[in-house]
Amino acid sequence: MSAPAATGRPGPERQAIGAATRVAAVIGDPVRHSRSPAIHNAAYGALGLDWVYVAFGVPAGRGGDAVAAVRTLGLGGMNVTMPHTGDAAAACDTLAGDAARLGVVNTVVPVPDGRLEGWNTDGDGLLGALAEAQVEPAGRRALVLGAGGAARAVVVALARAGAAVGVAARRAGPAAEAAALAPGTVTIPWSEPLPVGDWDLVVNATPLGMGGRPGPVLAGLSSAHAVVDLVYEPVVTPLLQAAAAAGAQAVDGLGMLVHQAARAFELMTGHPAPLPVMHTAARAGPR
Repeated sequence: MSAPAATGRPGPERQAIGAATRVAAVIGDPVRHSRSPAIHNAAYGALGLDWVYVAFGVPAGRGGDAVAAVRTLGLGGMNVTMPHTGDAAAACDTLAGDAARLGVVNTVVPVPDGRLEGWNTDGDGLLGALAEAQVEPAGRRALVLGAGGAARAVVVALARAGAAVGVAARRAGPAAEAAALAPGTVTIPWSEPLPVGDWDLVVNATPLGMGGRPGPVLAGLSSAHAVVDLVYEPVVTPLLQAAAAAGAQAVDGLGMLVHQAARAFELMTGHPAPLPVMHTAARAGPR
């Protein structure tokens, strides 16, 4: 029987959970705010898959144990968020795609021979969100704010897409390490405000602005800029408010969230992701 067509609405109520239901999960600390269960369960419902997706709060230092449980419990896959992305990489048997370069994993997939394969879908997520917003990275001068796991994935993805990349972070050492991942990437000293007149694409990959707290302060924003904020709680962050006020194109973090989830969904299930349904679920929020 063919799967129901994907629409822009969350799918029908899923069938009852039974002994054959595949279970996937996200781990983090904290994780109660995660929109991933809503996004993935909506996708399962839209395609009629007998899967369910749950969230597990896992304390710092226990991420490797949780990843090992994918094999022990026969889970269909696991997404990983802070603070476990490095531990997840160490716990996987092999690293694929960008994960091998970054040493950071946000998606764990069991493969038929029994191995746990680690992936990082953040870079694909960013590029998918930019394409959806009609922002072409090739030929742009892109400044990445931050030097953590997400920032490093963004640096690699933007460089691969043909952007000239710079990194600005509060700590010079991690900024240099992030820049070293993509030849030709430069580091920019952090300042407040941070001048962005020499850049036309800015990506905030720091937690600044989360929960409505003050975000990065940029000087020189104009209608020539596109500004992406990976923070999505709230969806419209202080940085995006400032970008819109300056006439810049403002791109919220839900696009990257959905596109990295879509890539993870495809890796775990082998089915094309129903993007419209996943977008709707993401914007509806956790439930």
